[in-house]
Amino acid sequence: MKLLIATHNVDKKIEIKHYLENIGGYDVVSLSDLGITEEPEETGKTFQDNALLKASWASLQTGLLTIADDSGLEIDAFDKQPGVYSARYLGKDTPYAEKNQIILQRLASFTDRSARYVCAMAIVGPDMDPVVFEGIIEGKIGFRQAGNKGFGYDPIFYPLNSDRSFAEYELEEKNAISHRAIALKQSVAYLKNLKGGK
Repeated sequence: MKLLIATHNVDKKIEIKHYLENIGGYDVVSLSDLGITEEPEETGKTFQDNALLKASWASLQTGLLTIADDSGLEIDAFDKQPGVYSARYLGKDTPYAEKNQIILQRLASFTDRSARYVCAMAIVGPDMDPVVFEGIIEGKIGFRQAGNKGFGYDPIFYPLNSDRSFAEYELEEKNAISHRAIALKQSVAYLKNLKGGK
């Protein structure tokens, strides 16, 4: 089954492609693979809105069955910010090491460090009703940046009952429990049904 990942985010592409190729049966391509450099503006108010927006746009451009995710970090002490603005929080071009350090500084006076990663995964294709699946992993914000794997806010996010940040997880480990993996597991079950359970 040919499947387009509607993202220019190299790290997201690696995680999703790794997950799907481990299962087998998918010919995975990205927007970059197809020479598509543009992408729609994320104007949705929820992760689900943005995931559908991106998947619908890319499927319309290519005619391919398309999967797109919108994901981010919710910090309870910050009223669930950065949320849907995770990529643009503190400036779209600000390095994540700097963003993470600012978050740690702002959290210094809070006792509640609870947080979660949320992922909405949309599937859109010709002659099918769009669907969205959601994955959530609860955790907390650590007291320092740790690890050099993963991306984004991973160096400060610790899954519940873990003494390691997501940036200290190997890709295989992260892809077993992450918010994106949870959404992908549901998406794969749906895709299997689309192609007759094969």
